[in-house]
Amino acid sequence: MKLSLANRYSVLWVVLTVAALLVFDTSSAVAQQAEGAPDISWWEIGLTLTGGLILFLYGVNQLAVRLKEVGSDKLKSVLRASSSDRVRGLASGTVVTVLLDSSSAVIILVIALVDANLIRFSAALPVILGSNIGTTFSSQIFALNADSLAPILLALSFLSTLLAKSDGVRKWSWVVFFLGMVLFGLSVVGLAVEPLRDVPAIKEWLARFEAPLLGVLAGAAATAALQSSSAMMGLIIVLAGEGLISLPAGLALMLGAEIGTCADTLVATFGRSRDAVRAGVFHLLFNVTSVAIGLMLLAPLARLATFSAGEVSQQIANAHVAFNVGGALLFLIFTPWAAKALERMIPDGGAPAEPKPLAAESA
Repeated sequence: MKLSLANRYSVLWVVLTVAALLVFDTSSAVAQQAEGAPDISWWEIGLTLTGGLILFLYGVNQLAVRLKEVGSDKLKSVLRASSSDRVRGLASGTVVTVLLDSSSAVIILVIALVDANLIRFSAALPVILGSNIGTTFSSQIFALNADSLAPILLALSFLSTLLAKSDGVRKWSWVVFFLGMVLFGLSVVGLAVEPLRDVPAIKEWLARFEAPLLGVLAGAAATAALQSSSAMMGLIIVLAGEGLISLPAGLALMLGAEIGTCADTLVATFGRSRDAVRAGVFHLLFNVTSVAIGLMLLAPLARLATFSAGEVSQQIANAHVAFNVGGALLFLIFTPWAAKALERMIPDGGAPAEPKPLAAESA
């Protein structure tokens, strides 16, 4: 079976993660044990983490695929109908992203609609902003420790796929099944990293990400490798829940995830019309600008997160909501001017390309 580019990145990320664990400095581990730290099996941690990451990443990928299967055509119609007004466009982008559980999938879908001349470029910008709000829904689910429901979701949905007589019921059963797999994979990752709380070297290494710029770069690189900001947020929340990263490190990694998620949407603009390219560039510029503002306001954001909840994992999830909602509402005002600026920045070149049939789009 040929792996897609996204799946290759995911496999590479898993391999590198496990390799990093297995080649961890042995002398450091021996020194920690001499100081009274518990005996840790790095091999066992590596295998458990590998299994959890594979289940989690595969579940995230398949969940997006199954959700698009059950509602892609209807969601396209919703996006087209709602794009005539900025507020409605923002709302539709938010709702569709929640339903598809992937901001990248929604933005790629919007790029396809713009490329096919079914949505004006300027009208697509509020939808892109809304997708940034919608992606915060999954981080709230991860922070609620809903992984205890995973076995129930897996068992009931799998039984439903076997007994369902309706094709529609069977499709939705698979959606619930892969949601259960995502939550179960996260719980396995949590079990794998739990022993690392007692390893000072690991905590010291993760503490480096409290440096905002380093944390942003690491979050961006990891998200580009995972090809999913939702997956990255899930891992950040798990690490925070296990006490391995602090709130400042979690916030820096979160901001980096906002930049890293632009990688696949930029790839989706290759070979498309100038308007489609402008939509992808807008997504990148919006995220980079909002992250720059977020870095300047990192201290107030941390105080707001601390005030909002007691656990660090929930604080990060709440900060994710506050940051994305605030950024989207702020930039919504300026979308008409942003559209004109991008039209000057990326001028039309020659005759416009023939619009591609929407049915042929993979997004």
